[in-house]
Amino acid sequence: MLDHSILSLELVALLLLVLVIALAALARRLDIPYPMLLVIGGLLLGFFPLAPAVVLDPDLVFLVVLPPLLFASAYATQWKNFRAHLLSISLLAIGLVAMTVVGAAAVGHLMLPGFDWRMGLVLGAVVATTDAIAATAIARKLGLPKTIVDILEGESLVNDATGLLALDIAVGLIVSGRTPGIAEGAATLIYLIAAAIVVGLLLGHVLHLFLRRIEDPSIATSLSIAAPYLTYLAAENIQASGVLATVVCGLHLRQRDGVRFFPDAKATRAAVWDTLTFILNGFAFVLIGLQLPWILRSITPADRGDMLVAGVLFSLALIALRVAWVFPGAWLVYGIHTRILRKRETPPSWRGTLVIGWSGMRGVVALAAAISLPHVLDNGKPFPGRNIIILITFCVILVTLVGQGLTLPALIRRLGLASDRSESR
Repeated sequence: MLDHSILSLELVALLLLVLVIALAALARRLDIPYPMLLVIGGLLLGFFPLAPAVVLDPDLVFLVVLPPLLFASAYATQWKNFRAHLLSISLLAIGLVAMTVVGAAAVGHLMLPGFDWRMGLVLGAVVATTDAIAATAIARKLGLPKTIVDILEGESLVNDATGLLALDIAVGLIVSGRTPGIAEGAATLIYLIAAAIVVGLLLGHVLHLFLRRIEDPSIATSLSIAAPYLTYLAAENIQASGVLATVVCGLHLRQRDGVRFFPDAKATRAAVWDTLTFILNGFAFVLIGLQLPWILRSITPADRGDMLVAGVLFSLALIALRVAWVFPGAWLVYGIHTRILRKRETPPSWRGTLVIGWSGMRGVVALAAAISLPHVLDNGKPFPGRNIIILITFCVILVTLVGQGLTLPALIRRLGLASDRSESR
């Protein structure tokens, strides 16, 4: 006899998969980035009367969706390119994350009634993580210079870890009600980072020893799929950053194995991983759109209009903050490379810098981070501003992912950065 709950879950998953396939095919025909169309399709489906109520579970994102996506992105990144742009990536993934947290706290305090600096820090940490899937898909399709693509991919790899670390610290300020000392906070941060790096390198080395001896394509591919989950869970179990550990593991495997990774099963691995990442990304973007109905229900009807306007204004402030950060940051990197490291480089192009500034799109990680906020504090009181933080985060995702995503191709062409040679050719 069939279990109706399992059957219902299977039907919902099948419906979402069909929707992902159909919208991705339509996006390809319309020649627009598929993540934007998936989000819009999810929005429309969410308000359809017969649509199933699907509420995003943060654990689904952090434990199921995020690890393989991070691992795949890290393994696709060449270490020499990552190292060459390490300073630019650090300014975006560390410096800009810190500036976003502080700037969001200031803007939130001004725009949102009742928002103190601690709630603002939480909001800033939630929206600090960027999603480079859409941006890099556009960049590769239009043939942007490889430097821009490498920087955007490197930023997305690192800033998930730094943003979530900042979120843990900011949430702790509210939940516990106390402010840790500088020494305590620094020690905690160093442990989170150092332990994650050790776990990533260790498991990456062990996996390398196994994978280089496995010739069976099915076994090798299965172990590669298990690798990010093993690394993520191992790091989280010792209170380290699972995100950073997974990224380090992927980078280490790429550096150690290179083209010899799965020597007899390269085609199988590539096909399986391409399909897996497409499905996971598709589900993630559709789920973003499906969340709007229940998010609106969490806000009283009288406050919805004001909160949506505040969300749009807050999103514009974040965009302005990123654009204002990348221009002096680009010249700072140029100065360090040429005057201190004695490298020969051309000055940064304002066109390429503007594209990087316009590519700060937020995605499912930001929404999952907002939804994962605790409902109550240690003293039993409700978490302050939780519903507002979720709504503002959703507005930021829509404005950046849909608004910037749909205008980025036109901006690239307008600036004359689009190449006639696409990656597919």
